[in-house]
Amino acid sequence: MTRWRRSERQLDSSLFPSINYPGREAVERALESGIHLCGPAGFRAGLLCSGMKKAKKKTDQTGTMRLQIERAIRAIPRGKVSTYGGIAKAAGYPGAARMVARVLRRGFGLPWQRVLGSGGEIKLTGDSAIEQRLRLEAEGVRFRRRKVDMKACEWKPKGKGRVTNPR
Repeated sequence: MTRWRRSERQLDSSLFPSINYPGREAVERALESGIHLCGPAGFRAGLLCSGMKKAKKKTDQTGTMRLQIERAIRAIPRGKVSTYGGIAKAAGYPGAARMVARVLRRGFGLPWQRVLGSGGEIKLTGDSAIEQRLRLEAEGVRFRRRKVDMKACEWKPKGKGRVTNPR
């Protein structure tokens, strides 16, 4: 899948050869000196500030991070749950809760139902939320109204730092 990032690109000047407006010379001087122009002045100067270019390729660190997060998710035993932030911390990447959500979204064969939002709240919506609750109840997880009883069911990894291989 191609990833894109925002960047600046030039409009084809052959399409706009006769654009003339007050202050054009000042805009051209600003562009030559490296000043970034957006908005009407940039458009009149022939810039599209929301152009797209290919982003850099993934690094080996991203793949390692994904594997560490998957290992931490697989280490959660039946009947226990953890939060997105707790999984990130257990994998050795505190503060990477969004990456945990991304791994769960793209992962296959992961026990996704055991990962919850902070405080034991189910963050999914619609039928997915109902399915998550039913799966957790089938595993023996206790609920208090709409949230999981985190005092009784929260999984915390042994020791500090990264989770070791569960096999």
